[in-house]
Amino acid sequence: MAKITFITSNEQSTTVEGHQGSVMELAVENNIEGIDGDCGGVCSCATCHVYVASNQLDKTGAISEIEKDMLELDDNVTELSRLCCQITLSDDVDGLILTVAP
Repeated sequence: MAKITFITSNEQSTTVEGHQGSVMELAVENNIEGIDGDCGGVCSCATCHVYVASNQLDKTGAISEIEKDMLELDDNVTELSRLCCQITLSDDVDGLILTVAP
């Protein structure tokens, strides 16, 4: 089981738990504001853009070329940017803190 904390644009912090699937699916199931997941998790829309806490980047694994390409279309990309549809729920991401991108 992994506990993930989402911080939304209005500074609300919500921690949710999940066993399987993607972090985006977990966010959508728990109505996290700002995570839409319009493409259903196939890395083609960037509506699940988040910023990973800088000290936790190693938890999320390497970013793929497809994800990099999709993020390039977003105006608010930083070195901490990820699409949470590309982060798989596992013990490795337990305790992850993500800020929802504007």
